[in-house]
Amino acid sequence: MSSRTVIRGGLVITASDEMHADVLIEDGRIAALAASGTPAAEAFTAERAIDATGKYVIPGGVDAHTHMELPFGGTFASDTFETGTRAAAWGGTTTIVDFAVQSVGHTLREGLDAWHAKAEGNCAIDYAFHMIVSDVNDETLKEMDLLVEEGVTSFKQFMAYPGVFYSDDGQILRAMQRSADNGGLIMMHAENGIAIDVLVEQALARGETDPRYHGEVRKALLEAEATHRAIRLAQVAGAPLYVVHVSAMEAVAELARARDEGLNVFGETCPQYLFLSTDNLAEPDFEGAKYVCSTPLRPREHQAKLWQGLRTNDLQVVSTDHCPFCFVGQKELGRGDFSKIPNGLPGVENRMDLLHQAVVDGHISRRRWIEIACATPARMFGMYPKKGTIAPGADADVVIYDPHAEQVMSAQTHHMNVDYSAYEGRRTTGRVETVLSRGEPVITEREYTGHAGHGAYTPRSTCQYLT
Repeated sequence: MSSRTVIRGGLVITASDEMHADVLIEDGRIAALAASGTPAAEAFTAERAIDATGKYVIPGGVDAHTHMELPFGGTFASDTFETGTRAAAWGGTTTIVDFAVQSVGHTLREGLDAWHAKAEGNCAIDYAFHMIVSDVNDETLKEMDLLVEEGVTSFKQFMAYPGVFYSDDGQILRAMQRSADNGGLIMMHAENGIAIDVLVEQALARGETDPRYHGEVRKALLEAEATHRAIRLAQVAGAPLYVVHVSAMEAVAELARARDEGLNVFGETCPQYLFLSTDNLAEPDFEGAKYVCSTPLRPREHQAKLWQGLRTNDLQVVSTDHCPFCFVGQKELGRGDFSKIPNGLPGVENRMDLLHQAVVDGHISRRRWIEIACATPARMFGMYPKKGTIAPGADADVVIYDPHAEQVMSAQTHHMNVDYSAYEGRRTTGRVETVLSRGEPVITEREYTGHAGHGAYTPRSTCQYLT
């Protein structure tokens, strides 16, 4: 049975265009667009009509950096694939790319199979995987080729977390050389973890145990140094590089310099670095623990450089690094020792709204909002134009967005499975009203109408953003 939906009267916004258009959806895909009020649009017929007058019609968000059910620091991220993808839908995100984890001593395949088992049948929206490579050896390198062939085309390495995820420069270079051959994209957590561990040990020896010291020991210069080193290793390997969760102005400068040299080097930042700062880490009574993540929050003056990087395309993507841990019972593991606080913030539900607030505040344009939150992540990770745009043939992942509705972010009203909001009490303008995933309503006029198991695994092609 063919099913058709028409969305009438909204302002369709993509990364490249804005137009008042009606959108025809057929069998889960965009079938046609036509300027509203024209004979072509009036000829659209469908069983279901959505009135988007006065609203934006935008592509579903693509969050290319989430960690559902991630084991970390003796506990697990508090969102499951079921709760996390439902919350993502509430926030206007219709595709996530989560990180499957290779444990040291195990194969990539074992890690990927474990993440497929967690996600399959549980997701409200579509999902894909990156692969965390923790153990570079000859077998791992061969497996990278196989994963690229089956649609897992990006591999994350860590210059941080010695003894857990850490790779040394030789391991990084070998993985980069492999990705240069197989078309994969290396994603890098760029912090000098060896040096940071020395500073952590020294801080704790001085009795500096509060959450704010997490930010003080993970110095911006050590993020910049690792970013520079990763760029040069990628240059030696002849491989593209994507640096995750860039938080420091000095790291942005390294990316800008590499891009000015014509290198295929890309950067992602996250809402927490654009809207929060070390002021939050310094909140009294251990409240700062809520804001412990890595890379850490920086002093407020870094924000202007991050916004500038987003405007000049020295930063291309805003993802969340969604990795929630409850304050009670999880963040509290680090009372008396900031190094034991699980690293991560909740945010998968907040990203699209916070970035719309950035439009309202004049930081970015409407089309840039869609570019950094939908189109570029889809292109960067091989899902465009299936995802990230509204065009004939694309998946009908569509959000009806009310640009005038006001809301107050709060743990009392969010849908993430975590007991606090990193943006508690923040007033924003703009709110998701209706969300379609492949043409099926997941949020209908502010009611959840989706279900676990609707979300489909999405194999990816290689990076479509290379120069």
